Amino acid sequence: MSLMEYIGGQIRNLRVSYGGGKGLSQEALAKELGNTANTISRWETATYRPTIEDLERLARFFGVSILTFFPPEEAPANDQLTALLRAAKQLSPEDLEELSKYAEFRKARSFQKQSKPGRKRKKQDEAD
Repeated sequence: MSLMEYIGGQIRNLRVSYGGGKGLSQEALAKELGNTANTISRWETATYRPTIEDLERLARFFGVSILTFFPPEEAPANDQLTALLRAAKQLSPEDLEELSKYAEFRKARSFQKQSKPGRKRKKQDEAD
């Protein structure tokens, strides 16, 4: 699912569950936000991309955080990563920048190793 599909789904979910489950039509939501029903429909189907200002108006209208429109971050997969994140919170901004650059370096190096096919030795190399 793309980010725009996720955002559209969140808009639709908030709209149809509005008022304790009574729901709200696209026309009524459009009127509240100063848009057209067609725009609301296209946001929900990920045909149009709402701007950050649109998302802010939606969040204020529904009384939710703007973060509601974005997928939650995945939890760390293992204890080592959790420990690294915990330790990183206590680092200075300069150290965090260095750690970030190192992580990117390791990621690139790992990717490079994975994408290179193994070198086959020729008989001449074996003689050396």
